[in-house]
Amino acid sequence: MLTSPKSLLRPIAALALSAGLVGGLTACGSGSPVDNIVGGAIDSSVEGLTGTVQQAVEDAAGEVLGGAGVTTDGTLPESFPSDVPLVEGTVRGGGSGPEGSGWVAQVTVAPDAFAAAQQRLEQAGYTASGVDSDADSGFGTFTGSTYRVLLTVSTDTEGVSTATYVVTPV
Repeated sequence: MLTSPKSLLRPIAALALSAGLVGGLTACGSGSPVDNIVGGAIDSSVEGLTGTVQQAVEDAAGEVLGGAGVTTDGTLPESFPSDVPLVEGTVRGGGSGPEGSGWVAQVTVAPDAFAAAQQRLEQAGYTASGVDSDADSGFGTFTGSTYRVLLTVSTDTEGVSTATYVVTPV
């Protein structure tokens, strides 16, 4: 299944809407971490519509977290917050920014995993905003007392679904 430019427009528009609904994060550079992640993802996806929104989010998250790369070694950073519940799946990897500025976690999941991920976050006390999803993808912002989580779930052209959690302090 190839991703067409038209099929990327919905997730890109959804990410843009999510950016507009998210506020109040600690400033990082010229904007909030989520603004920078979403903006970077949109710019990357619009410039090269053959890439995936998921890859654009990964790249932008790495830039926002001080250049920290998102590993694919099957482990999360030791400092990843334990009170951010991850959806069931196989951990692909993650990354962390300097001095607790933020974290990224990636989990390979079932294509319809967004609803389960949302439910786990809400059960842990996170409040959802800007949520949108379909059978193969979803995104939303979840705010708790300590952290804000930008969650995206997308399916690549090979049918592999990945949940990406970008976590920043509130």
